[in-house]
Amino acid sequence: MEAYIFEWLNLFFRWFHVIAGVAWIGASFYFVWLDLSLREPPQWKKDKGIKGDLWAIHGGGFYEVAKYQLGPEKMPQTLHWFKWEAYTTWLTGFTLLSVMYYWGADQYLIDPAKMALSQWQAIAISLVFLTGAFAIYETLIKSPLRAHNKSFAIILYALLVLAAWGLDQIFSDRAAYLHVGALIGSIMAGNVFFGIMPAQRELVRAVEAGEQPQAKFAELAKLRSTHNNYFTLPLIFIMISNHYPMTYGHEYGWLILAAIGFISAFARHFFNLKTQGIFKPWILVVALILMLGLAAVMAPRTPQLAQGETVITTPQALHITQLRCAECHSESPSSDMFTSAPAGIVLGNEVQLLQYKDRMLSALQTGYMPLANITAMTDSERTQLILWLQVQP
Repeated sequence: MEAYIFEWLNLFFRWFHVIAGVAWIGASFYFVWLDLSLREPPQWKKDKGIKGDLWAIHGGGFYEVAKYQLGPEKMPQTLHWFKWEAYTTWLTGFTLLSVMYYWGADQYLIDPAKMALSQWQAIAISLVFLTGAFAIYETLIKSPLRAHNKSFAIILYALLVLAAWGLDQIFSDRAAYLHVGALIGSIMAGNVFFGIMPAQRELVRAVEAGEQPQAKFAELAKLRSTHNNYFTLPLIFIMISNHYPMTYGHEYGWLILAAIGFISAFARHFFNLKTQGIFKPWILVVALILMLGLAAVMAPRTPQLAQGETVITTPQALHITQLRCAECHSESPSSDMFTSAPAGIVLGNEVQLLQYKDRMLSALQTGYMPLANITAMTDSERTQLILWLQVQP
């Protein structure tokens, strides 16, 4: 029953998290596009304090959008706020982290081959990391460094790479990626809660009080919003990366994450510039070349047999899978975390092994399976099973 409850909680909060994330990312993309697309308004609009405007067509109608330099003369009766998309995404994300990686720490969070931790030790390290790293970002964004965009970006990127490397030394490969994503998501939600929303509330207060709004609040809010914009594509990659063990399961998974994070943020820069009327297609060309180069470097190498060894027989391959894989991938899993075989993959006979040959090779070559190596598959067994699969028709 515990495994059944675990699966339902995982399903519900993952679904909820994706829905909230789509809403938040969609709103974020739209408002960044909107801000960058504004053009100089006619004089009569400038006289009203409007900084920029644009026209759009959608859903069978025309829309006229205008942005004030600081605030309108009078606060409108109905003012729409955008915050709960961000808050809901973070809350469901943290709940999913708790269900998957705290409740299921032995299977998903801890890798005994890296560091022998108890469940509570692993959870404590996770929480200390997330709160500590978030505090470092808040310190940086409130320091004079924020006025130097390139220096800030270089330092922040270096710290994130360092975090990815450090997490890779402590947690399972998949959990290390997830924690970098949780940190980025926390920074983004924190930017909304600690920066963007206070600035907006101050802007509303000043307009209602008939005061001249202070530009510094709006400027810092816009900076935080810009940071969120560049974080978005790397975060989306991390959200889907659990389907691709060739990334996080790579020997240098943390470096793969650093590379993909840079490439995706760099590609995002092209679209931000294009929205402003600055067309630099070479950015996308370079991003594509870097991604293709990364894919080439990541290509799996065929393992080699030790001297005197030969490829195992089919009964021997079945023995290894029964010993190391059947705990989860069977008709009735004995693992406490699953009520049915993950992804519906049952490995009980030769036909089933050949049916899932490609998926098995990917999981074995990246070290993703067995999950956290809970069945203690040896390097020799992994090599032998890979080679047996590769010679099968």
